[in-house]
Amino acid sequence: MTQSEHSKIKLAQDGDAAALEDVVRSIQDRVFRLATRMLADPVAAQDATQEILIRIVTKLSTYRGDSAFETWVYRVATNYLLTARKMIANDPGLSFEMFSDDLLDGLADDRTAAAEDHVMLNELRVRCTMAMLLCLDRDHRAAYVLGEILELDHREAASIVEVSPANFRKRLSRARSAVQAFTAASCGLTTPTTAACTCRKRLPAAMASGRIGSTPSPALSGAPSMTEAQTLAAETEAGLVAAKLQRATGPLTPLKDFAADVLRIVDPPG
Repeated sequence: MTQSEHSKIKLAQDGDAAALEDVVRSIQDRVFRLATRMLADPVAAQDATQEILIRIVTKLSTYRGDSAFETWVYRVATNYLLTARKMIANDPGLSFEMFSDDLLDGLADDRTAAAEDHVMLNELRVRCTMAMLLCLDRDHRAAYVLGEILELDHREAASIVEVSPANFRKRLSRARSAVQAFTAASCGLTTPTTAACTCRKRLPAAMASGRIGSTPSPALSGAPSMTEAQTLAAETEAGLVAAKLQRATGPLTPLKDFAADVLRIVDPPG
């Protein structure tokens, strides 16, 4: 953290509204990205992000600089995503077996599959990639998102979820193995010659069932294209392709500036 950032946080803690707004604006993208990967839903992530930012503002006076500010922010955000009643109640409780069965339900054949250049193919790819992580329980999902997708240092990530580094590494290893195994068995991007499900064959059923909408989500518009994802999968070592595809979702930038809304709800501390 630079001296300027440290000074701004101190001003925000002392009740400077402009500094607080700047602090919120500087972290909202990271909070939204974390929430989107944990919830696999940009709309739900919008609501969660606002709730998390409100928590951060109300708890800001407790930040003492014992860890990097980003680490503290991720700790507050992850705690909310893991423990808030609303988050627990809305968790779908998926398993990889359930997800695999769903992917195979209603697959089109080559005659009725979507065209290669269908605009929604990449939307399906990104949403399926994110939804896959819902098959992990929340603790292992958090370990995978923090350690594999956001690529945080393991000691920092362990501090965020408040477990020992050794415990965190075990969680991450189990989560990584599960995601790799499922991707290798079920994803046509990874194993096009053996996996039954491909985005072209899955898209008609996904759209008909409402799994994805009829138009692309603006929040996912920055993702690498389908062609780029196919090239990435083809050129990546088998053991690494799952992680590479999980990271190929784009910046996941929120579609709104939360700062003003949050400050209208919460008075600056001081």
